[in-house]
Amino acid sequence: MRARPLILSVAGLLLFLRGSASEGRSAAEATTPPAKPVVSRSPFGQLPDGTSVESFMLRNAHGIEVRAITYGAVIVSLRVPDRAGRFDDIVLGHDDLGGYLRQPSYFGAVVGRYGNRIAKGRFTLDGKTYTLVTNNGPNHLHGGVKGFDKVVWKGEPASTPDGASVTFRYTSPDGEEGYPGTLSARVTYTLTDRDELSFEYAATTDKPTIVNLTQHSYFNLTGGKTDVLGHELTLDADRVTPVDATLIPLGPLTPVAGTPFDFRKPTAIGARIGQDDEQLRRGGGYDHNFVVNRTGEGLVHAARVVDPGSGRTLDVQTTEPGVQFYSGNFLDGSVTGKGGVVYKKRWALCLETQHFPDSPNQPTFPSTVLRPGQEYRSKTVLTFGVAR
Repeated sequence: MRARPLILSVAGLLLFLRGSASEGRSAAEATTPPAKPVVSRSPFGQLPDGTSVESFMLRNAHGIEVRAITYGAVIVSLRVPDRAGRFDDIVLGHDDLGGYLRQPSYFGAVVGRYGNRIAKGRFTLDGKTYTLVTNNGPNHLHGGVKGFDKVVWKGEPASTPDGASVTFRYTSPDGEEGYPGTLSARVTYTLTDRDELSFEYAATTDKPTIVNLTQHSYFNLTGGKTDVLGHELTLDADRVTPVDATLIPLGPLTPVAGTPFDFRKPTAIGARIGQDDEQLRRGGGYDHNFVVNRTGEGLVHAARVVDPGSGRTLDVQTTEPGVQFYSGNFLDGSVTGKGGVVYKKRWALCLETQHFPDSPNQPTFPSTVLRPGQEYRSKTVLTFGVAR
């Protein structure tokens, strides 16, 4: 029988290091955490029209840091420790605002009004057909040419009993990118001393519309030292939504058993990504919506990622019915990110918790319709740890 790995929270890791030999104590002392959660704000540059962009830094009692900006509600950095107590930034992005303006790639952004694709940029609601911007071949992707990732939100920090948080708000006018209704949206990022980072979304509308918000961080648990093909992924999903050549779901929910899409047990991302499989060819790798196993509402565990080298772990819980697993197939070395690192193919992965792609055109999928008097609500929680 194989021995089970020891899993430590960040808090447990720091206690372990403090009780170790002097070499271990030095690593811990080099990253001495604050005594309580911290939230602070600072400038992060200006848009060409003079609009100011702010940055908000959240830090918990164990030294984990999250930095987010009002442009796109982008998470620009996320620093967590490895098994030796060394902190690294585990999300892709840019060092300054100019990078996000010059090379937009959804790094760390909230995407909307509709995350993922809508076929041919059209949908019908209450008998009326709406035409959206097409920005991904024949389809609409992540809210259009100027989606929620490219607007300036209003940010407000807070320090609560749950931890340090920042709430971003944006009002999308009626007709923006073709969507009906004025949508008032907000998202709150909260970093707790349980080493959790939560995303809580809410939205209301004055006309019937559709909404599907998600967070689009690109994760690399090595701290960007190599690609993510060695990351071990587990997905609590028995089914996947297969796609056509333009990555629009075909409709049926297909079992993952016996396919390269079976991540129900920990599997290296690179283990089967090169197999001769039609769905992998269409996505250029993994770029598919997995149907999260659930028996009711509320938060359920959806995914786990482990980097064997650093020991870092990431667990994902969500209220959403799906998670889009994207293996960084379109990263091609044309983007230079933080610290001058070139982002090559499969340099990161995304786990976008959301409703299914093209839901407005797929009556068997869970609905994404929001009506006046209703409130859209969604929550996702990331938990960081270390495997020894």
